[in-house]
Amino acid sequence: MTFDPDLVTTITFDSYSTLVDVDAVESALGDHPDVDDPEPLSKTWRERSMQYTLVGNHLETYKPFYEVNRDALEFALAAHGIETTEDEREEILATYHELEVFDDVRDGIERLRDGGYDCYVLSNGNPEMLASMIEGADIGDLVEDTISAHELATFKPDPDLYRHAAGRTGTPIQQVAHVAALWFDVQGAIHAGMQGVRLDRKGDPWEPFGDEPDLTIETIDDLAAELGV
Repeated sequence: MTFDPDLVTTITFDSYSTLVDVDAVESALGDHPDVDDPEPLSKTWRERSMQYTLVGNHLETYKPFYEVNRDALEFALAAHGIETTEDEREEILATYHELEVFDDVRDGIERLRDGGYDCYVLSNGNPEMLASMIEGADIGDLVEDTISAHELATFKPDPDLYRHAAGRTGTPIQQVAHVAALWFDVQGAIHAGMQGVRLDRKGDPWEPFGDEPDLTIETIDDLAAELGV
């Protein structure tokens, strides 16, 4: 489906990698004396976290995302031969409550809201994580609400979660544009009936597997321009 701006009345945003920068955890990992290069460690942590959510959906084994992230961090540290105490891991994990917000987020969402669009956050994060993310990003006055995977005990890209989000916003699903940096999140939204908007700040190639995005943007302001606001 080609992006249809005339249909859109509601916009949902993913959180991690879309509104806030998960790469910021590298600084916390780099503070550990045994970590020479935090980048590969951070990448393993993030990838394993996503894998756990996907496998958990199929096995019908649900944990809140913060706990999933804890398990993934423990694996990543062990895989890279880094010995840590439980307290050290909890300190690293806590950086998810204080991730850096991308520069375009507040102004972009404010522009959309002023243009008449209701904006929500739709995330795998559990409610406590989303509360701290909203506060840290300073967008609590701009988003209508947060919608957590915890409400259904299932993670993206389960189509039920996107349908649930449309219901929570009171919007016909085809009138929802979902904005995400992660490919499977964009495809999950499209599969469920939303318009899928890929937010690509890094210029990464698109995945050859599955649906193409309905729209690709570099910043949230690009979406506002596409919608004519």
